[in-house]
Amino acid sequence: MVKASKAESLFISGPAGRLQCLFELPPDGMPTGKVVVCHPHPQHGGTLHNKVAHTLARAFVRMGFASLRFNFRGTEESEGKFDDGIGELDDALAAIEWIRAQELPGELWLAGFSFGAAIAVRAAAQTDVDGLISVAPAISRFASGLTRQPECPWLVLQGDEDELVELDETIDWFNRLDPGPELQIMHGAEHFFHGRLLELREAVSTFVGSKVNSIERA
Repeated sequence: MVKASKAESLFISGPAGRLQCLFELPPDGMPTGKVVVCHPHPQHGGTLHNKVAHTLARAFVRMGFASLRFNFRGTEESEGKFDDGIGELDDALAAIEWIRAQELPGELWLAGFSFGAAIAVRAAAQTDVDGLISVAPAISRFASGLTRQPECPWLVLQGDEDELVELDETIDWFNRLDPGPELQIMHGAEHFFHGRLLELREAVSTFVGSKVNSIERA
């Protein structure tokens, strides 16, 4: 099992080469669960350091989870090249398998933002996870045509002033799912949640906390 007091930069094996990661444990080093976080579109500046991806990771770490953020293939120091969401799904599945192999206690959740949210939805539909957080998911471009939906507690968060992911498209997709996720619309929030990250973190924490018996850590 990987040991880390706060956060550790590392590489894991991916299907197209090494994937650059940031692995973080809660302050006491004793996780009660684990999460894999997927970042936004790499060809539009998205990396594991994105503020929304960081906010998602921190929300889980504060609740006692271990967090793994990774860069998709071809992003920063990750090997390979962009594969239009196809290979990136394989990257996410590799990250999930890596964190499972660490034999950490508790539930396994997935979280993602924009492009990463769509990839996380597809990953959750292919492998069993205990929960899913989708922030401004770019579903129409990268996760349309799902033959199976995730079967776990699932929260979708989006701002009603999102300039990149159409809210109407998200609602239309949401209404076709049965039973589907819980949808929370943040009024006045745009795609990157500028000035609203604390609110976003608290919404995630409230949802996750209602589904698992995690103890929030300061």
